[in-house]
Amino acid sequence: MKRLKERIVGLLKLNTTPHEIALGVGIGVFIAILPLYGFHTLLVILFAIMIRRANKIAILVGTNISLPPTLPLITWAGYSIGKLFLGDSYPALNWQIFKNFDRQSIFNLYYPLFLGSVVLGLSCAFIFYLIILFFLKRRERHRKICSGKL
Repeated sequence: MKRLKERIVGLLKLNTTPHEIALGVGIGVFIAILPLYGFHTLLVILFAIMIRRANKIAILVGTNISLPPTLPLITWAGYSIGKLFLGDSYPALNWQIFKNFDRQSIFNLYYPLFLGSVVLGLSCAFIFYLIILFFLKRRERHRKICSGKL
């Protein structure tokens, strides 16, 4: 147990500048919004290895934006954005589509969903990065002021 605790503490301290934490959260948000259901964990591992400057725990935290209550909203927004880019040749999402859902329906809906989700994911990742960076830098400044180092 002691070794496990040391490893977890080591991971938490790895890449802990405000930029590295915000980058990790942004990457996690991007991964969470992608409609690659069942592959998010694999993507988290791949991105954590590829982008060494990002905080690994923050990537995991960022993926938590895609929870069951938010998933329908994320899916609808991604599909709507993709449909906006591709034109009106794709049907609007409604319950009738889901009543007659089959494999062909999945293929017809997936392209605009994936395209829109990439756009939405990049946008949300950037917004979350900026918000997290702002608050972490503010907290860091506050700590310096309170400790008398500023």
